[in-house]
Amino acid sequence: MNKEYINIALADDDEDDRFFFTEAFEELKIKNRVSTYKDGIELMAHLEATDLLPDLLFLDLNMPKKSGIECLKDIKANAKFNDIVIAIYSTSSSEEDVEKTFVLGANIYIKKPNDFEKLKKVLSEVVTTNWQYHTSGLNKENFLLRL
Repeated sequence: MNKEYINIALADDDEDDRFFFTEAFEELKIKNRVSTYKDGIELMAHLEATDLLPDLLFLDLNMPKKSGIECLKDIKANAKFNDIVIAIYSTSSSEEDVEKTFVLGANIYIKKPNDFEKLKKVLSEVVTTNWQYHTSGLNKENFLLRL
């Protein structure tokens, strides 16, 4: 992700979560461009139609129309999307969700923080991780980001 800016996308049906996510990135000292999508259908339509793919995609699991799990499966099935780092971004931290998204190939699992400062810290940590190195040694212990 070494370039002029980091292209970041978030698919989340919660309008407040999209707002706070965007605000957090505006406050971080990281050059970025954030795009948000209100559901998985909107996200996938955009990904299919563009050549400017996100470097980092945050996926909420529980969205109407098309869930984060369904999006994750579709993204992993399409070679066009091989370079996208996928962060699951959910209120759920159930073992089943963590396990399923790990097996399906997500890079990291983040339980949505309920505090704006924690949100900024989590997002900063995810953006500054060297994903090429991190995913080569990916295991379930370092998959769930805990703060």
